[in-house]
Amino acid sequence: MEITVRLAAFLGVFAAMGLWELLAPRRALCVSKVRRWWCNLSIIVVDSLVLRLAFPVAALEMAVLAQERQWGLLNNVSMPRVPALLLAVLLLDLAIYLQHVMFHALPMLWRFHRMHHTDRDLDVTSGLRFHPGEILLSMVIKIAAIVLIGPVPAAVIVFEIVLNATAMFNHGNVHLPLGLDRVMRCLVVTPDMHRVHHSIIREETDSNFGFNFPWWDRLFGTYRAQPREGHLGMTIGLREYLDERPTKLGWLLAVPFTRQA
Repeated sequence: MEITVRLAAFLGVFAAMGLWELLAPRRALCVSKVRRWWCNLSIIVVDSLVLRLAFPVAALEMAVLAQERQWGLLNNVSMPRVPALLLAVLLLDLAIYLQHVMFHALPMLWRFHRMHHTDRDLDVTSGLRFHPGEILLSMVIKIAAIVLIGPVPAAVIVFEIVLNATAMFNHGNVHLPLGLDRVMRCLVVTPDMHRVHHSIIREETDSNFGFNFPWWDRLFGTYRAQPREGHLGMTIGLREYLDERPTKLGWLLAVPFTRQA
C-alpha cells in the first residue's frame, strides 16, 4: 500500500512538473534535454536498485520498530496523534536540512554531493539526481534520525512523499509570478529560492539548503533571496565541470573518486 501511494504521488508530480516546464519554462536550457534526462533517469534507476539491495529495512520499517520498542523522543511523550505527526515531519525536515549543510561542509561528503551540483540545467529530474553513495549515506542518517525522533509510521510516509514532491517542484524549470513566489516561499522552498543554491558562485551554492520548508535557512542565517546575476543571467553548475561530462552516466558514478576537488 505504501509503495503504491508513493509511486502514484511520484508519477503525478513528475508528470505535472514536466508539463509545466514545457508550457512555462523559467530559463532556456544549455544542454540537450534528451541527454540530461537519459542520464538523470538512469541515475534514479541505479539509486533505487542500490538502496533496495543495501537496505532491506527501510525508513518506514524502522519507524514501526522504533514505535514497538519505544525508541525516540516522540514515542516517549504523550501527544495527540495529529500534532505528533506534524511535529515529526517538522523535525525530520530539520534533520534533512542539517544533513544538507553537512554534505557541503565536510570534504568527504561533498565529494559525493557535488555530483548533484554538476547538472548544468535544473528541471524536475534534477531533484532526483544524487550519487548512489550519497543515497546510502542519507538513508543511514535518516534511520538514525527516526530512532532519535521516534515519529509515528504515518509521519514517515507523509514526509517521504512531501520530500520527494518538493524536491521535484523546487528543482523545476518553471515560471512563477514574482508576487506568488514571494508568498509561497514563506511556506515552501520555491524553484527561484532553490535555484540560487545551484549557482556556480560559492557563497550562493552554500545558501538555501532547505528542501521542504524555507524556515531553517532564515533561522540559521543561510538564506539568500536572489542570485547576484539574476535568474536568467546566473550560471548553474560547478566551475570545474562546465562541459559535457555531467551528461555521462559513467562519469557521474566515478566523480566522487576523481582527484579534482
